[in-house]
Amino acid sequence: MLIQIVYWHWLALAVFLLIVEILAPGMFFLWMAQASLITGIALYLFSNMGWQAQVLIFSIISVVGIVAAKRYVRHHPTESDQPLLNRRTAQYVGRIFTLEQPIINGQGKIKVDDSTWKIQGDDCPSGSKVKVVGADSVVLLIEKVD
Repeated sequence: MLIQIVYWHWLALAVFLLIVEILAPGMFFLWMAQASLITGIALYLFSNMGWQAQVLIFSIISVVGIVAAKRYVRHHPTESDQPLLNRRTAQYVGRIFTLEQPIINGQGKIKVDDSTWKIQGDDCPSGSKVKVVGADSVVLLIEKVD
């Protein structure tokens, strides 16, 4: 036996989905909450609507909202004031360092700020100035600076 679905069930679901969105942000549950709110309003205005129509309205509005939001975000990406924040090796490209240890057989290590990085490049004695020109995963690629 099914319980009669009334408009406030949809409004309660909207509030629940908003809480889930706050706890697990991702702009997914927000659009489902919006669909639940619209479905609740539609049910309030048209109280004789069957549960099948309610679920259909909720489903269509949810899918349309999620797809539209994903498309919008893809075409209008958020610009960051620190685009290299999570790309640590890219932050070092262009910087010049002095070798504390020599590069032997194209391999070496360099102290950068508070950490030590593996480096690859031409053999150089300690005390040489090198410039970071790229990165291969977690290995900095260097060139000797004259």
